[in-house]
Amino acid sequence: MLPTGVRDNPHRENNSQKVHPQPMEEAMNQNPEAVEALVSKIFANISSLKAAYIQLQSAHTPYDPDKIQAADKLVISELKNLSELKHFYRENNPKPVCASPQDSRLAAEIQEQQSLLKTYEVMVKKFQSEIQNKDSEIAQLHQLIEEVNQKRVKLEKNLKLRGLSTKESEGLGDENGFFPVDLTPDLFTATVEAAFKAIHDFSKPLINMMKAAGWDLDAAANSIEPNVVYAKRAHKKYAFESHICQKIFSGFQQESFGIKSDELIVNKESFFHQFLALREMDPLDMLGQNPDSIFGKFCNSKYLVVVHPKMEASFFGNLDQRNFIMGGGHARTPFYQAFLKLAKSIWLLHRLAYSFEPTVKIFQVNRGTEFSEVYMESVVKNLIVDENDEKPKVGLMIMPGFWIEGSVIQSRVYLSGVKVAE
Repeated sequence: MLPTGVRDNPHRENNSQKVHPQPMEEAMNQNPEAVEALVSKIFANISSLKAAYIQLQSAHTPYDPDKIQAADKLVISELKNLSELKHFYRENNPKPVCASPQDSRLAAEIQEQQSLLKTYEVMVKKFQSEIQNKDSEIAQLHQLIEEVNQKRVKLEKNLKLRGLSTKESEGLGDENGFFPVDLTPDLFTATVEAAFKAIHDFSKPLINMMKAAGWDLDAAANSIEPNVVYAKRAHKKYAFESHICQKIFSGFQQESFGIKSDELIVNKESFFHQFLALREMDPLDMLGQNPDSIFGKFCNSKYLVVVHPKMEASFFGNLDQRNFIMGGGHARTPFYQAFLKLAKSIWLLHRLAYSFEPTVKIFQVNRGTEFSEVYMESVVKNLIVDENDEKPKVGLMIMPGFWIEGSVIQSRVYLSGVKVAE
């Protein structure tokens, strides 16, 4: 074999093509270890590229932006390594004029790997596009979360109560001092319904105890409001509900509700705070924490006017419970606990009424008032009304009505002398 660079080459006379100074076969024969090492690196690099691609695929299920970014960098790194191997090979092994079969196989393998690389590049671009779309979605979600948080903060500021000096407010609310209740007419309407139900519920044990004590219920009903014509004898229960209503709502139009106290703070937020403070609590638990609170004084005073001494003496055989309550105590008897549920519902309604601006106004309907569908609602539904007859008249008011933000919440009444369908 002639040294590299010698011009006298016997093949020159028989072949017009240029011949590489050092044929590939000869170069491979001279340094087969280097070629083998290069091919091994290529195979190893392809394997690493496949692993990186699989890692990139797995990062999409479930979708993990951090893992996708790391896998994407790994794929690009392996592509760069493969490209460097390609350039290294071409620089150290110029393409011969006449490639041997071994050279052809290697060239074919390289072409195959280049095709695979193009496929990987397409897939990487596809994944990068998906990542950008996901990043865009994430950015939109972050923006949405930020908007929701801003609305939440604004709502919390509106609901945050600046506090009371009364002991009812101590230790109440969540850890941030926020209450998830909005001051709306719907809230007041629901509280009115709860108060109406509380009057009905307390009348049941009251009537039952009167029966057990041997009271003449007809005479008792007539003494509450005489000369009411009831459609049914069972309707006389409304007389006792009316009695409870008249007594428990007395003083409602006053901010103090008729209670004298040095702790009374008159502002909208303080009333709403007191409403929220008691709303979710058992009234007896509340009084156990602070028996001398404004609410405690309200319960004491209202019990003494709702439950007549003669009633209590006939119920229990003595006035011990009454005397205890007159002294500022709160009995744990079932009857007094039933009364506390009523007192709580009326107290909440009063606190809420004075939380609005302007304040909710109460109105009552007197006996003998002509029935108005605008301002009144009959507690008996299946009435028989003749158009030729006079309009029915109010016999009893069971629940007062209210004006709130230009709307009317109807008073509940029992109509005297009206027939009902069976």
